[in-house]
Amino acid sequence: LEGEVLAHHFGHSKLFFFAEIEENKILRTYNAVPPPHAEGVIPNWLAEEKTTDLLVGGVGPKAIKILNDRNINVYIGVEVAKASKLVSDFTSNTLKYGENYCHH
Repeated sequence: LEGEVLAHHFGHSKLFFFAEIEENKILRTYNAVPPPHAEGVIPNWLAEEKTTDLLVGGVGPKAIKILNDRNINVYIGVEVAKASKLVSDFTSNTLKYGENYCHH
C-alpha cells in the first residue's frame, strides 16, 4: 500500500493490506508491515501468513514463481485504487486486472 491505495510495485510496498474472506464475505481486514525487501523474502512471508490470493499492480518474475510455488494466486495489473475497494471487487468477481506494471 501507499496510504490506502495499492502500490505500483509489490517488492517495495511498505505496508500490506490483508483480508480474511470466507464464502465471498470479508470477515476481517488489517494492515501488516512486511520484512525488509530481499529476493524471495516477501513472497515467503506472505505464504507464512497463509495468503491464498494476491492483488498486485506490478511484480517481478522471480516473485511470481515463488508465489505460485507457494500456492498463492497472483492477480497482476490490478488498478491503483483503495485496497478496501479492490477486495470488495475481488469478492464480487468484478476485479479488473491485466498488464504487469513491473518490467524487470
